[in-house]
Amino acid sequence: MTDRVLILDDDDRLASMLRTYLAGRGVDADHAPDVASGLKALAGHDYAALILDVMLPDGDGFDVCRAVRADSDIPILMLTARGDELDRIVGLEIGADDYLPKPFNPRELLARLKAILRRRRPAAPAPVPTDTLTFGRLEIDRSARVVRVGGEERRLTSHQFGLLVVLAERAGRVLSREQIMDAVRGEELEAYDRSIDVHISRIRAAIEEDPKHPRRIRTVRGAGYVFTAAQDG
Repeated sequence: MTDRVLILDDDDRLASMLRTYLAGRGVDADHAPDVASGLKALAGHDYAALILDVMLPDGDGFDVCRAVRADSDIPILMLTARGDELDRIVGLEIGADDYLPKPFNPRELLARLKAILRRRRPAAPAPVPTDTLTFGRLEIDRSARVVRVGGEERRLTSHQFGLLVVLAERAGRVLSREQIMDAVRGEELEAYDRSIDVHISRIRAAIEEDPKHPRRIRTVRGAGYVFTAAQDG
């Protein structure tokens, strides 16, 4: 199924270029050049996402974002010609899902658009797992939310336990930080900070014999993390 998005931007040339680029990559786009026509289009169609410019001829993109977010959870990607970091922070605080300064590479816009669409789509129902995952001496009891190494309980926060389960259930697969964030739903994670790295470090301190030379959770440089499926110890 092809996604349809709305581009709310008064730059006709940019909008035309984006529509052509996105159409060739499985995304249809409608264009509204001002707030009035944009809100009318949003009211009449069920769009998969909104690409919203901050500076519009008859209003402010921030105000549009607030109005849309008041009664809709549509993914919003904000655009601006202003490079002020405060604009980005304000946009995210009022409900935008991501923020891209102009000028930008259309390929980056597409990547960011697909990322917010993935995060907003409901996860497919997961099969009911067995209560305990066992990897050598490591036991992860999902029902009791307890981790043991050699029968000894190791302390983890609820969030760290959730991250460990995500990795262990996908043992042998390299997961990027974004994939991990997508899997740990309902948690407050910043897409561009190092919070996952910090939590992984603390998980290693709890379950690894030598956290400085981890064997259970390995770092794949430039890609993410992988939980080792075969564990002897």
